[in-house]
Amino acid sequence: MSDSPAARLQKLFEGHRLTPTQRRIAHCMVRGAAEVPFLSSVELAELAGVSQPSVTRFAVALGFDGYPALRRHLREVAPPVERTAAEHEDAYNEYQQAVQGEIENLRRLSAMLADPSPVQEAGRLLAASTPLPVLGLRAASSQARGFAYFAAKVHPDVRLLDEGGSMMDDRIDAAVAAGASTLLCFALPRHPREVVDTLERSRRAGLTVVTVADSAFAPVARHSDLLIPAPVGTGLAFDTACAPMLLGRVLLEAMADALPDAQARLEAFDARAAARGLFVD
Repeated sequence: MSDSPAARLQKLFEGHRLTPTQRRIAHCMVRGAAEVPFLSSVELAELAGVSQPSVTRFAVALGFDGYPALRRHLREVAPPVERTAAEHEDAYNEYQQAVQGEIENLRRLSAMLADPSPVQEAGRLLAASTPLPVLGLRAASSQARGFAYFAAKVHPDVRLLDEGGSMMDDRIDAAVAAGASTLLCFALPRHPREVVDTLERSRRAGLTVVTVADSAFAPVARHSDLLIPAPVGTGLAFDTACAPMLLGRVLLEAMADALPDAQARLEAFDARAAARGLFVD
């Protein structure tokens, strides 16, 4: 497993039942793992958008006497190089900072993938589900659509769920009736309430839920059987999702590895595409 600051923070939070406010603080800390050991409780509260007493209660919930004890612990395990790199961010303009933020998100994703077992398990679950419903609403719809587009080339029955509404339950019921065992969900902020409702409905219907979300502390976490986090960038007016997109492609690879006829399906598609003159290159 990776020993990055973000990974150590994730490990610190594991096994604790956190309130929604505490999950928000935890999410904020993971996103700013290099800087958090140097923040006061007031600064962390402002960054997370919570009250200072909430930060103190959060530290106590983790087993520390208070926030100063938590910060001392974080400083003991924070490598100086992380702080030095962060100090140089001011040399970039706002657009470069957004790109640098995404580069850091991809590094965190790479570190997380040092343990491939969650992705491999997800690949097996997705491959075994026929049909395979893929859910993504609002900001996550493009992630779900991109996954479904490529997945259909190797999986026999992929069902895209990228539009909400009163028909959603019917689509879930139809997928279960047709033999679906797993639902893949892409969940990005801001998290629509309908996504949470759909995941609850899916699990009641007997589906295993595999989720790609921006954080292990996202609102969908407790409605997922297997959640794999991929951070989003927040340096621009609208969030950027390079890491979730790449994680989706990694899941495609893992699913294809678990499908015995994936290569044959790809070759058959290529033959049909060539016969139709589908592509110009």
